[in-house]
Amino acid sequence: MRKALLIICSLTFHLSSCQSEAQTYPDETWSRAENPEATAWPDTNRTNFKRYIIDSTNITGLVLVHKGQIVLEYGNISENSYIASCRKSILALLYGKYVENGTIDLDKTLEELNINDVTELLPEEKKATIKNLIAARSGVYLRGSNGGDFRRFAPERGSVAPGTHWLYNNWDFNAAGYIFEQETQSNIYDEIEVQLAKPLQMQDWDRTLQKKSGNNDISKFPAYHMWFSTRDMARIGLLMLRNGKWKESQPIPKDWVREITKQRTSYSEAQKSVPLLKEDGLDLGYGYMWWLIENSNDPRLKNAYSAQGALGQNITVYPEIDVVLAFKTNSVYRRRNSIQTQMKLIKKAVEIYNGQ
Repeated sequence: MRKALLIICSLTFHLSSCQSEAQTYPDETWSRAENPEATAWPDTNRTNFKRYIIDSTNITGLVLVHKGQIVLEYGNISENSYIASCRKSILALLYGKYVENGTIDLDKTLEELNINDVTELLPEEKKATIKNLIAARSGVYLRGSNGGDFRRFAPERGSVAPGTHWLYNNWDFNAAGYIFEQETQSNIYDEIEVQLAKPLQMQDWDRTLQKKSGNNDISKFPAYHMWFSTRDMARIGLLMLRNGKWKESQPIPKDWVREITKQRTSYSEAQKSVPLLKEDGLDLGYGYMWWLIENSNDPRLKNAYSAQGALGQNITVYPEIDVVLAFKTNSVYRRRNSIQTQMKLIKKAVEIYNGQ
């Protein structure tokens, strides 16, 4: 009996040790893996990956994290710059607290929320819910106050019911930001500071850099642009990987992380709505303002998902191998990365992983 208890205690200690190792987090600064080659990241593979970044991309900062430690970095990872549409995925995180406590009801319609715009909404469009907006399935095809979406692929206004058709349209996302502030009576950037920057001990967050913009003559809902550093983007990725947990706290509800990364639109439906997506190199479905990597034969990409932005802004989470990839391209340098280049980076980042 005593021997059995000793075995149980030994197993419990081993399991708790494994769990502790798997739940590594950075403190005020990131820790670096002392010997990445010994933990599945061969030196030759990492060198070749860096050479690819230099020769074939315009990336200005990149961080690859495994089990909570940096195994590879490139460029200036502390520089704050514009993260384009990654802002939408961050807004999705902020919603969780308020959905859980009932402040935000995702089933409320635009009509119930008294939402209208410079161009009047049609009666059918007013039936769209918050849930429809954050899934890019509103059926509202008005122009957003800023460009950079797929509105050119939109059906005729009023021709589809809310919830029945996916289209990546900035009007949805900007309206979702406006509604968030209306319902919570709180500023998006203040919420980032409270819910993310402080709990995650972000090293470079600067509230003064954050500002909204957009053409008010087109839409009264501005784009809530954001500026982050690469290493702080990696903290957001690690938070997602840990199901909203950070050390001993739970900044984002665990169930909400699952909700926003649950498939709302399959890759095949997305490609049918926007044929250009067939050319990206990865098949992408959609959750609540997060892209989902689907239809891949690589087991390392199973259940992976991304925040993605124009020019080359990205946070990708690979749950199956406990990895986070964050990269960005500072727009002030007038450098651009195609979507295809970004998708190659997402695939190449795990190709250098040797499977331990």
